[in-house]
Amino acid sequence: MGIAPTGFTRMMQSEGEYAGSQAAAAAGIPYTLSTMGTASIEDVAAAAPDGRNWFQLYLWTDRDRSLELIERAARAGNDTLMVTVDTAVAGARLRDVRNGMTIPPALTFKTVLDASYRPAWWFNFLTHEPLSFASLSRYTGTVADLINSMFDPTLTFEDPDWLRETWQGKLVVKGIQTVDDARRVVDHGADGVVLSNHGGRQLDRAPIPFHLLPEVSAALKADNSDAAVILDTGIMSGADIIAALALGADFTLIGRAYLYGLMAGGRAGVDRALQILETDMRRTMALLGVSTIAELTPEHVRILHK
Repeated sequence: MGIAPTGFTRMMQSEGEYAGSQAAAAAGIPYTLSTMGTASIEDVAAAAPDGRNWFQLYLWTDRDRSLELIERAARAGNDTLMVTVDTAVAGARLRDVRNGMTIPPALTFKTVLDASYRPAWWFNFLTHEPLSFASLSRYTGTVADLINSMFDPTLTFEDPDWLRETWQGKLVVKGIQTVDDARRVVDHGADGVVLSNHGGRQLDRAPIPFHLLPEVSAALKADNSDAAVILDTGIMSGADIIAALALGADFTLIGRAYLYGLMAGGRAGVDRALQILETDMRRTMALLGVSTIAELTPEHVRILHK
């Protein structure tokens, strides 16, 4: 498993991306910094110099801005670029608006009321530097406004070609939701695909990545492709990770699961969340009667369709 890109991370707890990247480095897993992150590419690299740092990219309509971020990620030692392709337009993120998830973040009356009985969070929030978005410091407004005005809605399969020429490290494409798209991005130079529906925050009727996983894995194997199949969305326990690996995933990404640890205890909370997931994985494998990941097969999983 690795840590997925998440935005607004320091709003959860002031250590934010620093806690996530350091905990990932200590656990020997990758950490992915989001374009919507609240710490810069350079600062995260400095906080976890021995970690395996990845960078998640939204392609801008202004390609020079995208190129600037790509070059910064390369200079900072990031070895993998994860380009997200499921945000042609913003989803109906009504909760974001109600809860003040703007750039810069705005605390609404409801948010203040909800947090009023959490004095430790308030103390943490008020005694650290104000939140800012390291890659978006010149923008103000809602996240939806940002996506609709600055992110490129005209992505085509020529964009992975451009990225492959521009970026020398590993390239994975996040937001794949069909078998055909998985095959095509690999044909256009991707080293891996991330099956993801953005946690249901873009199109809540999109395919469930876990259900799509066996088809994508089988299709790429039939093509004799060595591209990695990564599962994102819905990983909340070690058993989820084991199920994904059994169905053909090479890797999984965790987002909310580590954020809960971050909110509860900063860096120590992220460490603990990763420990819980690892313990879950070991227990699940033992109960399935397997001792190595390689022994997992689709026969160990039954997909329940509603």
